[in-house]
Amino acid sequence: MASSDEKQLMEMLSNPATQRKAFELVVRQYSEQLYWQVRRIVLTHEDANDVMQNVMLKAWTNLDSFRQASKLSTWLYRIAINESLDFVRHQKTTSMMSADDDAGIANTLMADEYFDGDETEAQLQEAIAQLPDVQRTVFNLRYYDNMKYGEMSKVLNTSEGALKASYHIAVKKISDFFKQRD
Repeated sequence: MASSDEKQLMEMLSNPATQRKAFELVVRQYSEQLYWQVRRIVLTHEDANDVMQNVMLKAWTNLDSFRQASKLSTWLYRIAINESLDFVRHQKTTSMMSADDDAGIANTLMADEYFDGDETEAQLQEAIAQLPDVQRTVFNLRYYDNMKYGEMSKVLNTSEGALKASYHIAVKKISDFFKQRD
């Protein structure tokens, strides 16, 4: 979005008379990219839809607290990533998705009618799911969204150097995952 367009959208979001219409524009503009970010973390379509509802609800209810210190997309990504990671943590603590169950992720994805990847992509998702939260998030943002480290540091509130190290470690772990399978 051009900066003048974003400025106009932010003005609309700040005005109670136009806030609802502006938020509809936000939903239309950002839903797809946020959905895919969420989907890469939670893995299944149904879970991604549930998390996306929470993301949009949280964005709407916290719209007044958005201070515009960062871009709207950065704020939305932060909400989406946090909601996704909270969902995954909750799943792990309720034993619905334990470390012992990770071997079934590729099979689960291949059975998912909304999964449009092949066996290699399913195995990649299995490898990514075994990464710690920060490494998984950094890998997804860099590999799939080609997000620059500067923008990522704003989304994740950490240094570019730490992000580069996390990405490098994640790539190494994923590579080791595939080597062990051969």
